[in-house]
Formats: sequence, C-alpha cells, structure tokens
Amino acid sequence: MIELSPGKLWGLRRMADAGGRFKMTAVDQRPPIKNPIAKHYGLAEAPYDDVGRFKALLVETLQAESSAMLLDPHYAIPRGLRFLSPQKGLIVTLEDSNFRETDDGRLSSEIDDWSVEKIRRMGGDAVKVLAWYRPDAGEAVKQHQRDFAKRIGEACQRFDIPFVFELLVYPLAADQHQTKDYVELKGKKADDVLKSVETFAAPDYGVDLFKLESPVNADDVPGVEGQNAGEVQALFDEMGRLAGRPWVMLSAGAGKAAFERILAHAYRAGASGYLAGRAIWLEAFSRFPDWTAMRAGLEGEAIGYMRRLNDLTDAGATPWHEHVAYGPEGAHFVPADQRFRHVYQGMS
Repeated sequence: MIELSPGKLWGLRRMADAGGRFKMTAVDQRPPIKNPIAKHYGLAEAPYDDVGRFKALLVETLQAESSAMLLDPHYAIPRGLRFLSPQKGLIVTLEDSNFRETDDGRLSSEIDDWSVEKIRRMGGDAVKVLAWYRPDAGEAVKQHQRDFAKRIGEACQRFDIPFVFELLVYPLAADQHQTKDYVELKGKKADDVLKSVETFAAPDYGVDLFKLESPVNADDVPGVEGQNAGEVQALFDEMGRLAGRPWVMLSAGAGKAAFERILAHAYRAGASGYLAGRAIWLEAFSRFPDWTAMRAGLEGEAIGYMRRLNDLTDAGATPWHEHVAYGPEGAHFVPADQRFRHVYQGMS
C-alpha cells in the first residue's frame, strides 16, 4: 500500500479537478513547436518571441478546460505563467528535450541549471519528467535511464512534491521506423511498453503518477466494441495493473478520434485522466503565423475537443485518490492528529 506524504498528497489534489480526475494540458513541448516555426522562417532556431507567444496563447485559451497545465522553464513559464489562474495546478517539466542518441539507445538528462528544488521553490505542484526507454536497449543505456529517474524520484521525495513520470519507447538503430521526432513509434511492440512500465513501477523510482502511451499504435486502437477490442483492452488492463498507482494517458501526436478511442480503453482499465497537448492544439498551431486564426482555432475546435475529452473523463475515469494502491480508505492525510508537526520531516 502507498502512503502519501502531505506535500505529494496536496500536489496531486492540486492537479486534479474537484472529483479527483486529471484533465491536464501539456504546453511544455519544445521541438514540436520550435521546429515548425524555425522551418517557416528558414532559420536554424525559432525566434524566442514566437515560441513564447504561442505558449502564452495556449495557457490563456486552454486553461479554463484544464485541471492543471504542464509548463516548461524556457518559454511557457517566463511568457505564460502570468496568464495561469492560481486555481489551476502547475506542473513543471525537468527533462532536456535534447536527448543524446547513441548506438545502444537514447540518454536523457535534466535541463541545465534547473532542478526539483527550483520547481518547488517557484511554487510548482508537481515535477514532470520524460524518459525514453527500451527494454532491449544496451545495458549501459538502460542503467543510465534508471539512474536518471531514480535521482529525480529521490529529489521529489526530499522536497515533498509529486513525481509525474512519462515513458516513451523509441526506435533503436536496427529498427525500421526511424525518427527523432516526439511522436509515437510506429510498429512499437506492446511488450516494450509494458516491460518499461513494470521496470519503473518499482518503489526505488518514487513515481507518484505515470503518464503513459498506448501499448498499441494509436491508429490501430479500435473502439471499445470494435474488432479485436478485447485483445487491446487486455493490454490496457495489464498496463494499469503493472503501473500500480494512478496513471494518465498521453497523446504522443495521436489524432483526435484515435486519442478518444485510447482514452475509452484506458478508463476501462482504471486510468484517472489525461495529460495531452498536440491532440488538443496541433490543428490550431498548423495555421502559424496567422495569430488571429490560431486563437480562433484554440477557442473553437480545441476547446470543443477538450470538452469532449472531459465528458469522457467524467464518465469513465477513476478518481485518482480511489486507486487500490492507497488501500480501502483511499489517499488520505497522515498523520491526521497532533503528531503531524513533530513527525513531518523538513528538507535537509
């Protein structure tokens, strides 16, 4: 059974809606926003003001339908935090988007001059980290990735802040579908996804909330009553079992209809919501640099889509605090008596 510390309990509550369901919007993406802008201008690097302006626009327009928003320290926090309501949860990313590619796999690292401590000090409600992982990568690469996750989990425990951990499989050198883009790996194996979740569900990593990809390619996920739906549902069920704590789904660039089908399976398997970005705002972003059209798209179809996702979430997602990992009483404050100030540990 998992017993949450007061800071982690409060942070998870801040990220969820009043019913305990996560409706979270990701604005921390860097290459998926920077690269198209740079390409439009024919530049090697996107102008800071354009990237920052778009992220601020996302915060301004999408927060009303979000229980929390995920921001990065490069653009979204400096330009967008002033638009974020204090009633919304604030998740802050820690991983560097520029991973290191080797012959044996990808190596992740933290953003330079950024830390769990700084996220806590600035008022963040949770730390989010993406780690690329393949169970069949080189041993040294896998150990690096495990060490990366472990030290962040330990820091989150020290500073008493929730650790939101995102896992993505990726192509190795011998794989057919080569890409360095932040998109779903076509032809991925369900076993790679499931084994990765199983690895990082171990207590050593201190994960409080998993952000997971579909174990099946998004376009191959049927409706819950569709062909092969039972086989696909069994994979989602196993993923939820292996997670062993609350979990949400990521969109990984999936189309709108595909992501809705993914969520339907995930909610049947016990997921507590979503943390998604491009499925929500990519269509509007495709109109860059027409800022009027982008705003209209975000306030129109993007908000409409979020409302559909939220209706689906309200109807099917499991409130995070009711997860079986917390026992029959659910997640609750400990100790709920006069001992609290004596036993609660400060940061050292």
